[in-house]
Amino acid sequence: MSRIDAASARSLIAANPDVLVVDVRTPAEFESAHIDGAVNLPLDQVDAHLRRIVADAGGRMLLICQSGARAERARTALDAAGVSDLAVLDGGMNAWIASGAPVTRGRPRWTLERQVRLVAGSVVLASVLLSLWIPAAVFVAAFIGAGLTFAALTDTCAMGMLLAKLPYNRAGGADVEAAIARMARRPSRDAA
Repeated sequence: MSRIDAASARSLIAANPDVLVVDVRTPAEFESAHIDGAVNLPLDQVDAHLRRIVADAGGRMLLICQSGARAERARTALDAAGVSDLAVLDGGMNAWIASGAPVTRGRPRWTLERQVRLVAGSVVLASVLLSLWIPAAVFVAAFIGAGLTFAALTDTCAMGMLLAKLPYNRAGGADVEAAIARMARRPSRDAA
């Protein structure tokens, strides 16, 4: 099973308390709203600690992000590294919240997708306005448009990855050591 809807995810969590919910969003997004009991392990930390995660992983993991794209990237990396019992919440937290599932709310923060729309839209608007005086400035808008097109086609976003590194998105920080330790304490499906 690689992708499951919110209703199936709720049933999975209720039926199996050993399922580890791993939220791969930024610490700021996680702080804003998350599933109770989830661990925050941002996507860049999954990549950075892949060997340890693979060595310590046991049991089923449900991967979550805002829309499902980052969780799918984490699933692909973990699956390629040998972790097999993975599922991605289809539609991410957007789908979870839309289904009426319970969430733990904290201080509201902007999602990375919203931040990308703000930055990209602002740069395009500014470059188009600037092109009234400096015609070549329109190429900045074209560059942003090309980047957004590439992001949509590849389901990656360089601007989002850069924004994720800003202090605003790292506020509070994820406790990577605690997240990996929780993975290690869970029983392996082979042991069951």
